[in-house]
Amino acid sequence: MIPMRFRTLLRLFVALLLIFVTQKVLFMLYNLGMADGVPFSSCLASLWHGLSLDIATACYLVIFPALVLMLSPFFSHFPLRKVLMPYYILVAAVLALIFVADTVLYGFWGAKLDANDLIYAAKPKDMLASLPWWATLLAFVVIAGVAWGYVSLLRWVTPREISSFPCKLKYIIQHSAFIIIAVPLIFLGMRGGVTQSTANPSYAYFSAYPFCNHAALNPAFNIFHSLFKVQDLKAEFNRFSEDELESIIGDVYAPDPSLADTLLRIDRPNVLFIIWEGGGMGMVGSDSVAPYLHALRQEGVWFSNCYANSFRTDRGLIAALSGWLGMPTLSLMKRTDLCRCLPSIASSLKNVGYSTSMTYGGDIDFTNMRLYFSETGFSEVHGSEYFSSAQNESAWGVPDHHVLTPALVPTTRPFLSAVLTLSSHEPWQVPMRRLCDDRMNSFAYTDSCIGALLGQLKTTPLWDSLLVVIVPDHGITFGEVHSSADARVAYIPMLWVGGALKKAAVIDVLMNQTDLVATLLAQMHVDVSPFRFSRNVLGIQYAGRRQFALHSDKNHVNLIAPDTVYSYDCVSRSMQPESDENKDFVEAVLQRLYHTTVDLPALRR
Repeated sequence: MIPMRFRTLLRLFVALLLIFVTQKVLFMLYNLGMADGVPFSSCLASLWHGLSLDIATACYLVIFPALVLMLSPFFSHFPLRKVLMPYYILVAAVLALIFVADTVLYGFWGAKLDANDLIYAAKPKDMLASLPWWATLLAFVVIAGVAWGYVSLLRWVTPREISSFPCKLKYIIQHSAFIIIAVPLIFLGMRGGVTQSTANPSYAYFSAYPFCNHAALNPAFNIFHSLFKVQDLKAEFNRFSEDELESIIGDVYAPDPSLADTLLRIDRPNVLFIIWEGGGMGMVGSDSVAPYLHALRQEGVWFSNCYANSFRTDRGLIAALSGWLGMPTLSLMKRTDLCRCLPSIASSLKNVGYSTSMTYGGDIDFTNMRLYFSETGFSEVHGSEYFSSAQNESAWGVPDHHVLTPALVPTTRPFLSAVLTLSSHEPWQVPMRRLCDDRMNSFAYTDSCIGALLGQLKTTPLWDSLLVVIVPDHGITFGEVHSSADARVAYIPMLWVGGALKKAAVIDVLMNQTDLVATLLAQMHVDVSPFRFSRNVLGIQYAGRRQFALHSDKNHVNLIAPDTVYSYDCVSRSMQPESDENKDFVEAVLQRLYHTTVDLPALRR
């Protein structure tokens, strides 16, 4: 027989899950007009795919009742319901307020509430002044009614009182078992299981229909998760007036759709992006490590002077796919309210008729990757769950030889198919041994997988219309270079190869990873104006503009000029070697970047 305390906690947990599932159903019914064209099966699937975050939220909410139940044996005839009622009222009021606000406002905003929207609650008088009196009264009545229903349910599943038990070994063992079992289960539920990623909004993203993803996302979890991600970005760098910014930055990021050179044989090729985990030149610059990459240089377009924008995958993906500069004090992908509003090459190509897909052999919920991909134009997003359990054979997930296969190629034409490799990452365990050094061997393995894939594609009719873009997400330390803040870590390869190219070439202009997006879209005659920090390095105007690259590490930015690397410290606001002009330039770019990032939701609308 299950002990009373465990049954009580289990009933409370199930009651909370029932509340959250009911919220999803009501959310979808109220916003049915937003679900035009969405299959009923996808709406139904929202209930299942949102369950992990519902469980995490419920586990957070049962922590206090669990503690009360653990302490209750020390009191005779413990009035459990009476003790927990104030907590129930507080929880019910908060859940009801969040649910009603999120459901009603979704039809206006098309986005879930998060902590950034709490700024509207700072001045409730002004907020309510825009509503007629009857609407304000109705809102309070609905919220109060929903809260009353929640309190009633939680009260119903809670015993009026719970008795202490005799001080006997049997009961002590039972209570100890309750604690030993309940605590780990609650912790695992809060964490989101035993996967590498902890519970985050990306867990709820599963569909090509944003409405279904938003319906699956627990609104309370989303608000409290984002609460700890909020920072005043406009206060981070706020030194110059707008006129001063224009004077300092000039036209370096002005959109330029012109073409000084045409690389493509066809305007709208099929595009395969291979984003190489950690594949900086410090590791793959040697043909003994990456012979296939170096052989491909002879037949493709090699960008020989390219630098990554940041030092981590979450930042590098945004740089490569959205053309957005790395931020030294923020992982933008973790700010779901902002990263979902980014432009991307996927959304731009989707708008001109491309099918879009993203594949990663690891935990695609890590750092909200699934959410970012889904919200920025990738219709199909595949993580390790897309592969068989037998293929999930490494510590990080699926080794690259299972991922880099012709199965990546969609059947719908034209397409953009992107893949993030996995194997060239700690712990450097790969199913191949060619080099003695584990790190170098892992890069040699990924290089061989890329070579094998392209060798197979060359034998198919697809090759003639295919453009393959190989670019890393970031570089890694190597040899005697031990700091990721070192500009040498940022030096990365970028190669375009495929039958869609006119000719082989070497492009030696100084450029950033972010410039890939505008450069490629300009070649394809697709609008480049949404990409405010991406430069078309093959544009007519680029040669006459300031030549530089930026690379950010945590609280640190490298300004890579043609002849010098300037190192800027974001804490001390100092630059080495000293240069007032270059210091002003870096701070002006950071101010423009941070202010524009804050304005992303408005820019998207």
